[in-house]
Amino acid sequence: MLMSKIGYKGTLILGLAVAGIGFIINSFGIQSAIAAQANVYVVFLASMCLVACGVVMLQNVANPYVMVLGSPEKGAFRMTLSQALNSVATTLAPLFITYVIIRGQAPTPSAVPGPFLGLGIFTLVICLILVFLKLPRIDEAKQAEDAGVHREYKSSVFKYPHVWLGALAIFMYMGVEIGVPSMLPYKFKAMPEYASNYASVATSFLAFYWGGMMVGRFVGAAILAKFQPRKLLSACLCLGALCIALSIILPGMIGIYAMLAAGLFHSVMWPLIFNLGLQELGPHTKAATGVINTGVIGAALLMPLMGSVVDAAGVIIATCCLFIFYAYILWFCNLGSKIGLSK
Repeated sequence: MLMSKIGYKGTLILGLAVAGIGFIINSFGIQSAIAAQANVYVVFLASMCLVACGVVMLQNVANPYVMVLGSPEKGAFRMTLSQALNSVATTLAPLFITYVIIRGQAPTPSAVPGPFLGLGIFTLVICLILVFLKLPRIDEAKQAEDAGVHREYKSSVFKYPHVWLGALAIFMYMGVEIGVPSMLPYKFKAMPEYASNYASVATSFLAFYWGGMMVGRFVGAAILAKFQPRKLLSACLCLGALCIALSIILPGMIGIYAMLAAGLFHSVMWPLIFNLGLQELGPHTKAATGVINTGVIGAALLMPLMGSVVDAAGVIIATCCLFIFYAYILWFCNLGSKIGLSK
């Protein structure tokens, strides 16, 4: 709702400012905690919660702004391309931690303040630049009228079923995206040659998964120039489910690589689900973004649930939970996202 009051640019600036301040508090807070021999983890966690608040604001701005910054037909393409750049950062982040923060040393709290202070200053400089930068002002309702689309909008975003169903689709997607990294250590643990160091081995192999998502988003953006979002999302859901099925059936490292290959097809799901959830909303687009973004809580709720299934019934049954998530997203893609729309 904040974005409806201060607009895209205002929320973008506020999000960067909050994240930048969070990084700086992290830096000075950890230095103070080390000097006072206090609990460093509590300080780190509290400051990163502040950073997370800023990141959520940025996420709330980025998705609808990219969506409405041009023709609706190309909205999915623009959103997928922006997510591809996001994946570049996700792929580079572990390298930043390894070579800038840890730098070949034993990971200690004293290695954190310097790099995080640099991140905070860098973020605040970008924030300051945006204050003086002129960004296009978007009026979603007027944009639709200018395109020759005359539509009566409902009084509240909460009256659009496809928005709520889209939030649930993002909830399920979080189970799909995080499900693979969560199940991968269990796969390595079941292999005798990796049983003693399965966690570190699984972490090293996750680079292939996140890298696959980065590649998949760039390829997906190119494919969207010719194919409809629903067709691409349906195909990726089916192929992703096939990879997971093969990872269950195939033994050893072949099954591991099949699971990692799912990242290629998971890559375009987030932007395409978001695109379908933001259709025909006009002035409610900003508010709808906040509603759909609440679905990210799936990462916090579904992973402990899958972990409990692993403990109770084994990793294969837990992995099969992913098929439930795929099935709902497929239903939303082809049926749920069309409820209440004019076409």
